Amino acid sequence: MVITQTPFRMSFFGGGTDFPDYYKEYGGAVISTTFDKYCYVSVRHLPRFFDYRNELIYSKIERVVHTADIAHPAIRNAMQMMDMHELRLTYDADLPARSGLGTSSSFAVGMLNAFSTLKGKYADKRKLADQAIFLERTLCNETGGVQDQIAAAFGGLNRIDFDADGYRVNPIIISPDRKKQLNENLLLFFTGFSRFSSDIQAGTQKALKDKVSELKEMYALVDEAEHILEDRNTDLDEFGRLLHHSWCLKRGIAGGISTDSIDGMYQKGMDAGALGGKLLGAGGGGFLLFYTKPENKQNVIEAMSGLMHIPFEFENNGTSVIHYAPENYEKEV
Repeated sequence: MVITQTPFRMSFFGGGTDFPDYYKEYGGAVISTTFDKYCYVSVRHLPRFFDYRNELIYSKIERVVHTADIAHPAIRNAMQMMDMHELRLTYDADLPARSGLGTSSSFAVGMLNAFSTLKGKYADKRKLADQAIFLERTLCNETGGVQDQIAAAFGGLNRIDFDADGYRVNPIIISPDRKKQLNENLLLFFTGFSRFSSDIQAGTQKALKDKVSELKEMYALVDEAEHILEDRNTDLDEFGRLLHHSWCLKRGIAGGISTDSIDGMYQKGMDAGALGGKLLGAGGGGFLLFYTKPENKQNVIEAMSGLMHIPFEFENNGTSVIHYAPENYEKEV
């Protein structure tokens, strides 16, 4: 049996510039971090006592004989890609799916990590990220960028650059005390809404050609945000003000990124003293993130009293195997 633990991510700047159609022509970059909320994927070979050959337990339970009959597209395509058979797979998570935290990509990375380990093969973080991108964007034909898979695999607070040659992951060089202060100044709230990010991403992708100037500005903000984080002489509160500017740009890229309800929640947080924030993920619902000064944190929490507050801490490990018990398995002929 193998159990993997894979973190969720929050993206701060550059979202939208990680679409291949955009960055292959103009270049792109994002700043994101993973944090201590995870998805867990356990995989083992299914004993041959049953009239089915695969059992998959997520929000549904599937029991099928043939891999091709699996309804979940990511599981089906991943098993076929990795030549996996006779599996019991279970998925569990600290936070709900379709909530703007890259949950589907974390699942894809964690599942592929579990499959490789079960086969007795080591897959490094770049290979897992590349496989997850191929799985979601090519085999499953889902619309979207490619930052989520990379963040989930590598973990940590990073700047990820994109161009026609691929991507590069560079850790943000930030002092421990400054990173701790950043963490403490961020507040995360669940709006109660969820949606399929690919539905929002499809609208974003269609709008890319008409929003090049906005995306170029969002790309430029990545440099500015990186400077704020790394320069001890720069007021960290500028990070929050820059988040607000970036969110104002992003919500104008495509319809569906925000709603009147979300705009109202965001304004309540700003009125309570937040310096900036954003809706995480593709848009349309999920989690609201605010940056606040320490003296205004409680005011913002009280203003968001109708929403669930999610305390969190940054993490640095990315996907990992937390349990491994080798199995003797021979494929059924």
